[in-house]
Amino acid sequence: MEVNTVVKALAALAQPSRLEVFRALVVAGQGGLTPGALSESLGVAPNTLSFHLKELVHADLITQERAGRNLIYRAQFDRMNALLAYLTQNCCQGEACLAPATKQCDC
Repeated sequence: MEVNTVVKALAALAQPSRLEVFRALVVAGQGGLTPGALSESLGVAPNTLSFHLKELVHADLITQERAGRNLIYRAQFDRMNALLAYLTQNCCQGEACLAPATKQCDC
């Protein structure tokens, strides 16, 4: 993945509403969601949502498909995975990364 592509994707996700839209589409899986369903579930005004969807499409993180009279938006999982791979390709100098142990409460 090229640096400019990574920067464009991260810039698109660096806004709370767009991040929530993207996460909702990831949860929805390959079935995707309509703008109406996204607007209702996230509480985002339709005109505002259109702007955010356009930005995510432009960053190549989601796709738009017409199904009859509806638009269906889907996360591009290959792009998401490529972005994650780019961000973690040199993680921990090639060693397995372990999550830090959580401290248990003795309450």
